[in-house]
Amino acid sequence: MIDFPDKRPENHPMPFFRDNIEAMEAYIPGAPADEAGVVKLNQNENPYPPSPKAIEAMRQFDGASLRLYPDPLAGGFCRAAAAVLDVPAERILVGDGSDDLIIMIARAALGAGRKVVITDPTFPYYFTQGLVENARIVSVPAQEDFSLPIEEMAAAGGDVTFLAAPNSPTGATADLEKLGWLASQLKGLLVIDEAYADFAGASALSLVGRRPNVIILRTLSKGYSLAGLRLGFAVLDGPLKNGLLKTKSIYNVGPLPAAVGAAAMADQAYHRLCVEKILAERTRLAAALAGRGFTVWPSAANFLMVRPGDGDAGAVYHRLKSRGVLVRYFHTDRMRDKLRISIGTRQENEILLGKL
Repeated sequence: MIDFPDKRPENHPMPFFRDNIEAMEAYIPGAPADEAGVVKLNQNENPYPPSPKAIEAMRQFDGASLRLYPDPLAGGFCRAAAAVLDVPAERILVGDGSDDLIIMIARAALGAGRKVVITDPTFPYYFTQGLVENARIVSVPAQEDFSLPIEEMAAAGGDVTFLAAPNSPTGATADLEKLGWLASQLKGLLVIDEAYADFAGASALSLVGRRPNVIILRTLSKGYSLAGLRLGFAVLDGPLKNGLLKTKSIYNVGPLPAAVGAAAMADQAYHRLCVEKILAERTRLAAALAGRGFTVWPSAANFLMVRPGDGDAGAVYHRLKSRGVLVRYFHTDRMRDKLRISIGTRQENEILLGKL
């Protein structure tokens, strides 16, 4: 074996990665529960189990089929989702979670010299993927009441504009008319992330086909209790789908997630039941927290953004954690005095209130 000498100066690290990758910080997800008995209200997971039909689909899955490559477009799942949402199956593109689709969009439409527009605060993964693609990032502050800054985002004129509606961590959303207006003002893509649409009672799906620059993102992590399955999808026009297929991993969704996801979406009766329970608890928990001196912002999602009476959200976060209740705390200027609390079951919410 030939030993090639290392000619680098002593203690000089090899620049393996691009400069923008070296300079950025990785996205850090919310902390998982590391012990049994913890009440986990920090990652906006659905507190109820998946559809029994989804569980049955997993039990009935033919394990022998795993030796074969899956359908790269997960056609069976697309047809099931299309039937529920009343859209053509050809307009659906699957992802390994909606974050996979965010990566596809960033790869296809961003790069050095291109602009990505986001709001602040919002889901930070849009920012992360903008950094990965070395794009120029324009962060538009939410309004004073944390409503979405629609006109300001239009004026920013991004090559890609990411808008979560409902937004996390605020719970704010925008009506169809405003979102349609925003799409009409942009020359670039408008990506409307509807991860929490199941709890909002409204959707911008009808913009697809009417506005050629609109992409709607959906996930099965929230409304369908399948966060661990990693399955999301986009609804978009054919030309946009063809563009994203160029940046898609070849087999990004396996046959088991596709089969379980299809069964979950088909069971709309169970889905509605879980959503109704979460909405009822959202209303009850908001009133209970307000009664304890918290400021509670209106939410169209499965969580609440709240401010403790004394504003010391960090202290409340740490005290709850020490008592076995996890909520989300953000170390950013506008969120430093606030918490985001996922809606749990009635029992979990009662434990939270008891610990407070």
